[in-house]
Amino acid sequence: MSRTLASTLSLCCLTLLLPCTAPAWAEEPAPAPAPADATTPAATEAPADASAETPAAPPTEHAAVPERSENEAQGLQQQLPNTEQQQLAASDGNFLALWKPANAAEASGVVILIPGDSESADWPQAIGPLRNKLPDVGWSSLSLTLPDPHDQAPQVAPAPAPSETASATAEADPAAPASEPADAPAPSETPAAATQAIPAPEAGPLTQATPEQHAERVLARIQAAVAFAQSQKAKRIVLLGHGSGGYWAARYLGNSPSPEVQNLLLVAAKVPEGFSPPLEELVPGLKLAVGDFYYKDQPADRTAALKRQQASKRQAQPAYVQVAMKALPGNPATEQEQLFRRIRGWLSLDVKAPAAQ
Repeated sequence: MSRTLASTLSLCCLTLLLPCTAPAWAEEPAPAPAPADATTPAATEAPADASAETPAAPPTEHAAVPERSENEAQGLQQQLPNTEQQQLAASDGNFLALWKPANAAEASGVVILIPGDSESADWPQAIGPLRNKLPDVGWSSLSLTLPDPHDQAPQVAPAPAPSETASATAEADPAAPASEPADAPAPSETPAAATQAIPAPEAGPLTQATPEQHAERVLARIQAAVAFAQSQKAKRIVLLGHGSGGYWAARYLGNSPSPEVQNLLLVAAKVPEGFSPPLEELVPGLKLAVGDFYYKDQPADRTAALKRQQASKRQAQPAYVQVAMKALPGNPATEQEQLFRRIRGWLSLDVKAPAAQ
């Protein structure tokens, strides 16, 4: 009996508790949705400056390597007095010329000294000694700086255009995606490579000036020297070329005959590599007095001088005179003094070509 009563009381208590707990379960609020993460949009949307590709650096051109002749001219500017230095203007810019006026009340004229390949305006053979000694016998001297020989002058090719660089990049990486449409969504992540600056394309290979370009530069400098001599009211203008400088002097007079230039003096003249015509074709046709100085001890010089003499006889050039000298390699001072005396003797004769009929 007692056990039945206890079970009945337990069931009654349980019945009374269930209506109270059920509504609590039913009214328990559903968990609130998680608030939007403030960092989510930034993660899904790449910043504008990160998604945009860094523009390629503009193509650059490497600075031209200074010519050897320019370096030598700078050295002469530091060594010689400013009074001897003249900056003459030519088509390729200014260049150094060394000027020494005649040590006389009235100068006999101006001798323009044209050095050979790889020689400076104060070269110890012919050019330097003559430019220093001629003023003492009444002649002003003007020695020039010529550009490097055409096969030695350094030049830099321009850098490739940006379009060429882009096409080359596309060919080198065919797996690279094509350009995306304008309305394409921004990527969620920007690769690290896209944020790096695209290196500027390198300049092309070194190129050399053509013989025609080199000739234009040389002849323009000789023209500038003749113009300077004219500005000094020179009574006579003489072009003197040493080595390949003799070729350039003759070629200048063949292209631009000038009544102000009355004499051409050649000293051990030769044709620079890669140029024509030979001197035996160029010199006899000149309509002015020519003094051809050569070293008879040098077989090549003697053979070339004979060709020039024979060509001058065939064309009956009356004002062409050859002067043979003896090479003195063991005594350069005496050799240069010999040359100076021969040149001074020629200038004192005042040789002139006969007037054209």
